[in-house]
Amino acid sequence: MSVATEAGTWPSGTRLVALWVPDWPVVAALNEGLAGAHQPVALHDGRGVVALSAQARAQGVRRGMRRRSAQAMCPDLVLLRVDEGRDVRAFEPVLQALEEVVPLLVPMRPGLVLTGARGPTRYLGGEMQVAQQLVGAAAEAGAEAQVGIADGLLAAVLAARGDTVLAPGTSAAYLAGRDMRELIHVTTTRQARAEMTELTGVLRRLGLHTLGGLAELPRRQVHARFGALGEQAQRLARGLDAHPPQAPRPEPDLTSSADLDPPASRLDVAAFAARRLAEELHQRMVRRGVLCGLLRVLARTSEGGELVRTWRIDGALSASELTDRVRWQLDGWLSGRSGRPPSAPLTHLALTAEEVMPAAAVQEGLWGQTGRGERQAGRAALRIQGLLGADGVLAPVAEGGRAPRDRIRLVAWGDELSPVRDPGAPWPGQIPRPLPARVPADPVPVQLLDAEGAPVRVDERGHLSGAPDVVLDVVHAGDGGAAASGEWSSGAADAGRPGGDVPCRRLLVSGWAGPWPVVERWWTGRAERSYLQVTGAGHALLLGGDAEGWWVEGIYD
Repeated sequence: MSVATEAGTWPSGTRLVALWVPDWPVVAALNEGLAGAHQPVALHDGRGVVALSAQARAQGVRRGMRRRSAQAMCPDLVLLRVDEGRDVRAFEPVLQALEEVVPLLVPMRPGLVLTGARGPTRYLGGEMQVAQQLVGAAAEAGAEAQVGIADGLLAAVLAARGDTVLAPGTSAAYLAGRDMRELIHVTTTRQARAEMTELTGVLRRLGLHTLGGLAELPRRQVHARFGALGEQAQRLARGLDAHPPQAPRPEPDLTSSADLDPPASRLDVAAFAARRLAEELHQRMVRRGVLCGLLRVLARTSEGGELVRTWRIDGALSASELTDRVRWQLDGWLSGRSGRPPSAPLTHLALTAEEVMPAAAVQEGLWGQTGRGERQAGRAALRIQGLLGADGVLAPVAEGGRAPRDRIRLVAWGDELSPVRDPGAPWPGQIPRPLPARVPADPVPVQLLDAEGAPVRVDERGHLSGAPDVVLDVVHAGDGGAAASGEWSSGAADAGRPGGDVPCRRLLVSGWAGPWPVVERWWTGRAERSYLQVTGAGHALLLGGDAEGWWVEGIYD
């Protein structure tokens, strides 16, 4: 651990201790037994790699890589999905071990914890002693951690990433040469990450590539041009706290609590009550136009014991994000992985918004607040999800793509409804509008024949070998696709047509459009395919075809 001594220019921020566990999402996955410690591991969120192990990094895998690019770089790579609940659940034993050294800890996110330096240094003997004991406590809990001590939030977080203790007054000089994009490390919510990413992108396009360049700008001009977020970024770049100190508390704390009767010893029961409390707390904060800097979760057992955890919040939390934070914390307590599960079932839950401050702007949805029916439907979905599992209730997300099947992705209820592929991006070769009203869960294989009974194919020039005359939906007896075929097919079962003695239905083609050839990902060996619209007898289908045959891609109403 190194110590910096160069003096800075601006006043110092609060002296903070930050403990950081490198690649914590990977460590959490290893603790769950999802991969071996000797294997290269990467976690992805559908868009790209967001965390990876040292073994994967040594083989050239980098954050932001697409899955295929990462696998091409490292064929033995173990790819896992990001799971924030798993990260929180696995981090609870580390937090409890750290509390044996410093009782007042504020986790920013799984793998990153803050605490004030003034108190621990008094009873532990100094800053280096604090760092050593925190690292030792984390090691006993199975985590290799690094500690940074500095003035100001950003400097402390970056010092922890460098395993450095900065001398008082040196934070500004330490940050001056850092890249502007380092500001992303202090965000804790999706909205805050998106806003900070957009701000740093604008600043870099304006020629400000380092934190020192931002720190040197006049404060009033930064505030006038970039608002409160720009002023906050400048304070962080100067080694100060994110917000100026305020002697009086501008707003009182907000609390939502409930007694659990009967007591809850299962996660699904406690999570159902926690969701209602989280929605209530969120609505109260929106009505009062305030944000909170800390979220405290308190659970009381039937024997009188209490479990308390306080999370740092940066920016506005949506109702679903607030619910997730509470549910993950309850999972960490009730799962027993920490070795100190509740001594008895939970009888009381309380959520408290601390360090409440007025929001610069809190805007409701375009059509007003969420209606009562929508809230009740959300609670019912959560209850069903608790009974069936996370994948028991799914929600659609509009995606970018060429085929109708590629334009919708199903995610678990409560997860972020954000597209992996930008639906607004250009998609050359995509199916023209109007899109089919229905898309079969599984493609329905069909035969497309001309008037002579010969199969219709698409040649190298993208032309049909003959005019489509009939579509035969081939469905084996007892297959689950029979019902689906009956929704669009016309005519009775007939085994005497070309195609063998397999029961099938007939759709006589009265008109057709296409074909539209699509060639993509040629490097994977994926065959070229074409799309064709056919109509007949009051039905309209979108067919997809390749060298193997045709299938029903969509049904028009």
